[in-house]
Amino acid sequence: MVVQNKKNTGLALGGGAVLGAAHIGVLRALEETQTDIDVVAGTSIGSLVGALYAFGMPWQEIEAITLDMNWLDISRLSLSKYGIMNNSKIKRLLRKYLGDVHFDQARKPLYVVAADIQNGEKVVINSGKVADAVMASTCIPGIFAPIDQGDRMLVDGGIMENVPVKTLQDAGVDRIIAVDLQAKKSFAKPQNLRDVLVSTVLLSMIHTSALQKHPADLLIEPDLSRFNPYETKQVPELIEQGYRDGLSALKAIAMNH
Repeated sequence: MVVQNKKNTGLALGGGAVLGAAHIGVLRALEETQTDIDVVAGTSIGSLVGALYAFGMPWQEIEAITLDMNWLDISRLSLSKYGIMNNSKIKRLLRKYLGDVHFDQARKPLYVVAADIQNGEKVVINSGKVADAVMASTCIPGIFAPIDQGDRMLVDGGIMENVPVKTLQDAGVDRIIAVDLQAKKSFAKPQNLRDVLVSTVLLSMIHTSALQKHPADLLIEPDLSRFNPYETKQVPELIEQGYRDGLSALKAIAMNH
């Protein structure tokens, strides 16, 4: 699906595990500055927040859902040889709040970025069931079992494009606002195997996104350096930080135009 209308604005929401709560603060800043978003693309946790937003859910509702869930803890132990957990509850969460929806039902065109672990290709999903796509995009390798889709085995899209700017460019979007959660990131000492695996994947994502994000017309880089990507108790503070830094970036660009 290629966006046809001119002078449209796309929002690229990057990955970052629990840091993704900061996206909600950015959504609040977009609303307060009356910045209209026409198209949404998301990678990993950005795909989850992006899906809820693309289907018309206001930031207040997304905030309430996020405060009521522990993203890294909504998984159950898996017998799969490919991961220590199974993130099928992501699918159930989306079905609970959106229904068993397809991409063509979204209020704003939605693109979800995953990666094929077999051939190293970026996979952009914009058709079929939204919950299946988001489930694939949030499969952190080593933590969650990959999603088997016939001839593809899909995992977290962040290993290929953590901030999906190019995805929006390819969709014909004219103006892109990108949110990079890991631009100012340092990691706390890992406490267990899960923390080690998450940090390893996120560190690789930082390097992949370093060049990919810069074609964006506005790059929002919340200062999340004091947070770690696996502590869900930080969610309210992450939302507030995303809001403050998002508002500053949006006001700054408005003053320059």
